[in-house]
Amino acid sequence: MITETYQSQPPATSRLVHRVAVGTSFFLQGLCFSSWAARIPTVQQRLHLTDTELGGVLLAVPVGLLLSLPLSGWLVARYGSRRLTVLGLSIYATVLTLLGLAETTTQLMAGLVFFGLAANMSNISVNTQAVGVEALYSKSIMASFHGIWSLAGFIGAAIGTLMIGYGAPILVHFALITAAVALGILLMRPYLLPTDAGHDPNQPVFVLPDKSLLLLGILAFCSLLGEGTMFDWSGVYFNKVVHASTAWAGVGFTAFMSTMAAGRFVADWFTDRFGRQRTLQLSGLFTAAGLMLAVLLPSLVPATIGFMLVGVGVSSVVPLVYGAAGRSTVMSPGMALAAVSTVGFAGFLLGPPLIGFVAGATNLRVSFAIIALMGLCVTALASRARV
Repeated sequence: MITETYQSQPPATSRLVHRVAVGTSFFLQGLCFSSWAARIPTVQQRLHLTDTELGGVLLAVPVGLLLSLPLSGWLVARYGSRRLTVLGLSIYATVLTLLGLAETTTQLMAGLVFFGLAANMSNISVNTQAVGVEALYSKSIMASFHGIWSLAGFIGAAIGTLMIGYGAPILVHFALITAAVALGILLMRPYLLPTDAGHDPNQPVFVLPDKSLLLLGILAFCSLLGEGTMFDWSGVYFNKVVHASTAWAGVGFTAFMSTMAAGRFVADWFTDRFGRQRTLQLSGLFTAAGLMLAVLLPSLVPATIGFMLVGVGVSSVVPLVYGAAGRSTVMSPGMALAAVSTVGFAGFLLGPPLIGFVAGATNLRVSFAIIALMGLCVTALASRARV
């Protein structure tokens, strides 16, 4: 049992210190990604990319994820999530600055491949740390970690808006974020969990997930498809479909991030009260309803409310799915999270290119309507998942 692995740890002070360190790791990861997401419209304008071309460029990120798929879970199982958290976040932040140097589409795509690789590595390692910290408590706390990630996304978006407003070059913006992440890594590294639950250095590289883990991965995929869409296309949607003024172009993303972060900080309480399956079912309905509201009534107030509903909808799904994967009896937590999060994170990264391709063939409203169907899939699959 995971809990038994940590019985030797001091009960109160130690677990709080570990929780703060792991929470910091989630914050740094979210800050890296949201900083990039906030400047995507700027990159599109600087390189003169159409929506379809932007979709093709963003496809480079899931390529990096797929390249890291066979190794990330094994590296965590082999060397421990502590080392991989530090390494993954370091690479993630370094590549962020390199993206600011890209002057051609080819250079940008090459950087995004490594950005996706580092994203997957850090994602699996920090969630493995979270599973271990949650085992020190007698209640669910996974959602709060993801809430910190969302809070970092909100702050990263706010910083990005500020940088754009002052005309700061992308390179300067990204270099400042990289420096902040480096400082955060130095501060939190000594307090990460030194040993993972179920640590097995002889874990094989390739382990097929069972049906229960595969279903969890599909649930995460459907939800993260919508989440990735919100990160990369909310600003473009408000610009081109809602026709918001420059001052209001970022309000959709801000509304989404606000409710997603707030939802994750109350998700543990809500889940304990109403149950995991019901929470997942409601989450899917909120996502679908919010996206369709923005599609059917593409004006400032309804679209903003719709994006707020989407934030509520996606807030609980990934924490519930990752928590269930971490309790798997089939694999070690690191390998189980690798299997589930890789499938799920593929949705997060494939969503933005999909939006670009569909928008190029039709329009953005059709693209967002298709993503709304993924919310209904979450509701339909929730009753079959073992969470």
